[in-house]
Amino acid sequence: MVADEIGGKRPASRRPPVVSAIIPCLDEETAIGQVVTALLAQNVSEVVVVDGASRDRTAQRAEAAGARVIVEPRRGYGRAIQAGIAAARDDADILVFLDGDGSDPAEFVADLVSPIAAGQAVFVLGSRVRDSREPGSLAPQQVVAAYIGGLLLRLVYGARFTDLSPFRAIRRDELIRLGMQEQTYGWNLEMLMRVAAARLPALEIAVGQRRRIGGVSKVSGNFIAGVKAAWSISATFVRLALELRHQKIPRRE
Repeated sequence: MVADEIGGKRPASRRPPVVSAIIPCLDEETAIGQVVTALLAQNVSEVVVVDGASRDRTAQRAEAAGARVIVEPRRGYGRAIQAGIAAARDDADILVFLDGDGSDPAEFVADLVSPIAAGQAVFVLGSRVRDSREPGSLAPQQVVAAYIGGLLLRLVYGARFTDLSPFRAIRRDELIRLGMQEQTYGWNLEMLMRVAAARLPALEIAVGQRRRIGGVSKVSGNFIAGVKAAWSISATFVRLALELRHQKIPRRE
């Protein structure tokens, strides 16, 4: 049971939404099977794993757990997400995004999806910093990035997001209308900026954060990669803030 069916009966006149969960991952064989299993237990309609040409058995374990696996050998977080969106079911109503390392608690999928299915929001962000989280689950630079990103979004757009978390849900048609372009680590920030600039109905819920099940983070576990990601995110904010000033993004008044 998804969305309207969770915690109650689904109205007979409304079909349950088709929910596609998209997971970009690279070398996550230790965790990906558990993540896929947890998502399917939440009764999402499908799980699409975008494998970045892993050198381990990530693809095989994801498929064995019930995911549909596609390979995107070109590097870039945003590029992997775009590939997952293109591969999702044509009739998908809502897209859920999360990491494949087990750090995003899959049991909160219903909380992300339900407000969208009920028409209360178009976009729902899962904040890692508003609730208790496991020690060591977020590196200091991730906490700082979340604070700075939230501050910039509030100052420039009046949006009250507290995190740049990858764990989020959005209506597919609205995501397509946003015209996402970022191909790297700036994808998550770009979505928040475009959602805010378009004045889409948005919510944020506290989801906490767990330590990754295994492997090494491509960003937080690597100082150089973390610096590169921080630079990409900062550059994305400045570039997009300038671009969005001149773009005619359809707004909801």
